Amino acid sequence: MQTQHPRSAPGARLLFLGLVGVLAACGKTAKLDVSAGSGTDPQLPRPATSFVPTVHIAPRIGWLPDQKPVAARGLQVDAFARELDHPRWLYVLPNGDVLVAESNAPKRPQDSPGVKGWVMRRVMAKAGAAVPSADRITLLRARTGAAPERSVFLANLHSPFGMALVGDDFYVANTDAVMRFRYRRGDTQIAGEGVKIVDLPAGPINHHWTKNLIASPDGGTLYVSVGSNSNVAENGIAAEADRAAIWAINLRDGTHRVYATGLRNPNGLAWEPVTHALWTAVNERDELGGDLVPDYMTVVKEGGFYGWPYSYYGQHVDTRVKPSQSDLVERAIKPDYALGAHTASLGLTYLPADALPPFSDGMVIGQHGSWNREPRSGYKVVFVSFVDGRPVGLPQDVLTGFLDEKGNARGRPVGVAMDSTGALLVADDVGNVIWRVRAP
Repeated sequence: MQTQHPRSAPGARLLFLGLVGVLAACGKTAKLDVSAGSGTDPQLPRPATSFVPTVHIAPRIGWLPDQKPVAARGLQVDAFARELDHPRWLYVLPNGDVLVAESNAPKRPQDSPGVKGWVMRRVMAKAGAAVPSADRITLLRARTGAAPERSVFLANLHSPFGMALVGDDFYVANTDAVMRFRYRRGDTQIAGEGVKIVDLPAGPINHHWTKNLIASPDGGTLYVSVGSNSNVAENGIAAEADRAAIWAINLRDGTHRVYATGLRNPNGLAWEPVTHALWTAVNERDELGGDLVPDYMTVVKEGGFYGWPYSYYGQHVDTRVKPSQSDLVERAIKPDYALGAHTASLGLTYLPADALPPFSDGMVIGQHGSWNREPRSGYKVVFVSFVDGRPVGLPQDVLTGFLDEKGNARGRPVGVAMDSTGALLVADDVGNVIWRVRAP
């Protein structure tokens, strides 16, 4: 049962609106265009701190039946599946079946306490981000000229997110553990409770709850992303043990190790086919102003340290973090490519040549969108070209129109994946839709 706030509903609403007004008034307006904080050499102005952060949410309104996002010129977008329950992540099986993790945050009784935390929870609710977790994976099987067949592939999970198939083993990253289930080609439902492979950091704070995973090309290793337990270690560095990191799990013997660290909230994971490098999309820290810090995507180097919490975008020291660690800052790796401040870049997949002309050979990124930037950033799907395994140029819009002219959110893109026909699938967790982008 949900605990009722002690204030009356009208009183709570007035208090909420008043506090949001104060937060918005005291926040900092961005001075640079989002593109200035994008690319291989983003602008990094001086931090703009304030007593309280900027709050500039996009209230959820959803899609009308005749509405849809705007695809880039030469492409077409349609709804692949509607009326889902907060679809966050996607995975396409070898036979073409599409798996959707319908999920949201678990109970986190010690995350963001106090008045500020209460306000932020109300803000997230208004943005459509506070619905209960369905805790399931749904299978969608395409049918010619009709809506896809739909079945519950796995139920009774715990805030599931990442998925991967290795041989006949299907892996799911719950918020607190990696689970293994037996899969047979063509299955529309998996029975049984599965086997726990390894526990993941969770607990009563569990600030960044999403855990993604990807298998190595040889199927011997699972790489698992684990976000931080805070914005910048304000809960103490002990609460960050084995977090803000990517793990490597040896599937042959079940052992695991921390593979890379200093990654505040890594989400998307993808293999780049030319150099065969592992890339990740990372959400960077808040409360340094609307122009800092850019979210980014980067190669994940074994043993690499990427700065969090002590520095950002390489060796730019975050003076809020005490005590500082100069030895760590000195070896902090500068990310490979900035994706704009507060864009909440989550989804990541490699787009092969000629799949979606004019976009060819590069990464597609699902940008969930800001709640703390004025003006707003993200709320779209973008593409970044790669040449010889490296990103070039600025991001190009693939799918836009998630915000209306008043700044309300019809939807928010999250996970992205290529289906078996070469079309791009986009999970929209506020619109509760899976969008399909294709060449006509």
